[in-house]
Amino acid sequence: MTEPAMSRPPNEESRFLPPPQRGSWMVHLPNLLTCFRILLVPILVVVLLTKFQGKELVGLGLFLLAALTDFLDGYLARRWRLVTRLGMLLDPAADKILTSAAFISMVELGRAPAWIVVAIVGREFAVSTLRSVAASENLVIAAAWSGKLKTTTQIIAIALLIIESRLEPWGWGILADIALWAALVATVYSGIEYGWNYAGLVRGKLASGELGEEPKGRGR
Repeated sequence: MTEPAMSRPPNEESRFLPPPQRGSWMVHLPNLLTCFRILLVPILVVVLLTKFQGKELVGLGLFLLAALTDFLDGYLARRWRLVTRLGMLLDPAADKILTSAAFISMVELGRAPAWIVVAIVGREFAVSTLRSVAASENLVIAAAWSGKLKTTTQIIAIALLIIESRLEPWGWGILADIALWAALVATVYSGIEYGWNYAGLVRGKLASGELGEEPKGRGR
């Protein structure tokens, strides 16, 4: 999820996007959008791997729709202050399921080298593991600009790879390759930065003697 933007005056927020009333189904809208994104994944994969006229445009539409829900669920959750534990668990999982499925489909279609996709998907799961370990130690790793850049480049790369066959007759197929390499660089860099920030927090905790302490009062 992206970091919340600078807050606006309450009257301005309520005028353009009033929060839902308690008991309304709108309270669950951010999580419903996240679940909808997950449900779109198998449909997207079937469309991408099935041969029919215009499948590239249909696949592109489905992928962009899924990417749009990624923005909307986070935006609404922050704007309406509806951030929940379920949402914090589902949202990053939905993102990884979507991008991993799309990239793996591109390998199956011969539009992306397998080693690049392995590097990208491996980074996602490595960061998820670090995030879980950090949470267990009460460490909070702040979001960085490289994470947003990674997400943006991945979306652009997948979108261009989906319609690469339609770009090639115009001589623009190389744009998909360039976008894929940009996504690889941004993904690897953001993963290294995340690991470096995590290591810095661990060193700080070790220096202060806070890391690894057992809760007081626990019997042996």
